[in-house]
Formats: sequence, C-alpha cells, structure tokens
Amino acid sequence: MPSTIRQIPLESATKHHSHDFHQIVITLCGSSEFEIEGLGGRVNAFSGCIVPANHEHFYSGNGYNRQLILDLPEDAPALTGEHRELVALFDAPRFFALDNPLRHYLAFVESELAQGFDTSAMSFQQDRLAATLLGSLKARLGASESASQRRLNLDQIDRFIRHHLADELRVADLAKLACLSEAHFSERFRVQTGLSPWQYVRRQRLHAARQLVLQSRLPLTDIAIQTGFANQSALSHAFRRSYGLSPRQLRQGVGATNTPLDSATHLAPSSTSGATSLASSAPSSGASVKTGALSFR
Repeated sequence: MPSTIRQIPLESATKHHSHDFHQIVITLCGSSEFEIEGLGGRVNAFSGCIVPANHEHFYSGNGYNRQLILDLPEDAPALTGEHRELVALFDAPRFFALDNPLRHYLAFVESELAQGFDTSAMSFQQDRLAATLLGSLKARLGASESASQRRLNLDQIDRFIRHHLADELRVADLAKLACLSEAHFSERFRVQTGLSPWQYVRRQRLHAARQLVLQSRLPLTDIAIQTGFANQSALSHAFRRSYGLSPRQLRQGVGATNTPLDSATHLAPSSTSGATSLASSAPSSGASVKTGALSFR
C-alpha cells in the first residue's frame, strides 16, 4: 500500500487509539501534546514524533494548530525495497525537532501537496516525498538504540550559550541543536549533566558575569545586560544566592579568594519542571518580568 501525507488540525479534546501502520506527525503551526506508550511531550512547530505501528497513543491539539501526518503501512514503497532500512526509525517511539534544511524540505513537501496532481501521480509523489523525509530523519536520528543513548554534544551547546548569553535563550533553542523535542532534550540533558537546561544556562551566565566583574571595569548594569540578567538587581540577587556576596563586593575583593565557583549545589531547581525558558532567573520580588509563553527574566 502507498504512503499517504495529509494536513489536519488536532482537536483540543484528548483522544487515543492505535493503528496497524507507522505514523509520523509534524507540527506545522501551533502545538500539540502526544503520549506514546508512556513517552510524552509537547510537539511545537517544526517538531514531530514517531508513532510505531500498534502503539497506543494519546494526542490533542493546543488552540489553532496544523499537523502534517504521514501514514506508512509496513509494505509502503518508502519502507520496502531499497528503502527497507528506513523501517528502523519505527523501532521505538521518539520525539524530534527539524533543523533548517529539513524545514526547507518540509516547505517543499507542502508546495508539492498543493500542486493538485491526479490520484495516481499524487500517490507516487507522496511515496517519493515520504522516502526522502524518512531518509533525512534516519540520517539525523540514527537507529533506536543510538538515538536513545547518544550523548549530547555539550561543547556545541556551550558555544551556543556563550554566543547568546544576552538573549532570552529557550529550551527549544538548545533542543534544536540536537534535533530533539524540548521534552526529550530536557530529559537527556538532566541525565547527562545532573542539571536542568535552565540550571545549566544560569550557571553559565553566572560564570561569565563573575569573569567580567573580576577582569573588567564595565558597569554592573552593562554586565547584567551582556550576560542575560534582567537588570543589575537580578544579577546581584543571583550572586548573593550562589556566591554569598554581591558583584560589587566581589570586585572590591571582599571574600573574593574564598568564594567558590558556581556548581550544581548552588543552583536552585526550576520552579516548574517543564519550564521552556532559559532566561536568567530574577529575584522572586522586585524583579522585572517579561510575560509570554516561552520566555521570562
């Protein structure tokens, strides 16, 4: 049987079922929630999930959303013949994020679906489009065991954080580097580092701010801005909490020789395990707050 590719919204009411064909769901806009045999996560725009055949899954849409859904029977041309190795993608459920090349390919898929080919030509074209997408995903995700066990590239993540310290970093920004969903990335990150992404970025911000306090004469307000803190007050609060003294005291040499570097023991856990923002924490009172679904300071 051929592959089929369709675009639909998901209703907000949670539904569940299983089916005898493999499926890939990619969110084009909005977001959705999926739980596949106990593995759950939010699927934001340009992220997706792999649903192996006969796996019960729960799903719902969040507000206005649009999903690209690939239905792939086991005997589909995209999974047989010269493409038979691609079936390894469906050894286990997983979540993923699309990098820029795949986002461009996704736009091409959408434009092809809108061409209005006749039924036979469209069926053939959908199989070719599906095979290319599956091959690209497999090249990025690898086999099931390597995808679940492969270590995150912390050097790459560190470089990205250093280059974007002044920005409102989000979990999605880091997850994209690893081609993972936010939920899967956060889980893998905590297993590998012992910290949540939020805690890790906060440590990087504090370390960079400490170096600037000690090695430059920049005003503390500028240091706060350059390292991603909402304001000087937020920077001072974070310093006192982690180092036991203010940035001004550190610069003046008060207790500087005995002040420990930031570590996991100095980091307070995120107030919500599912937080998606990596903007630096501000004091619980008196701090400026930026509202929004994905960012805060």
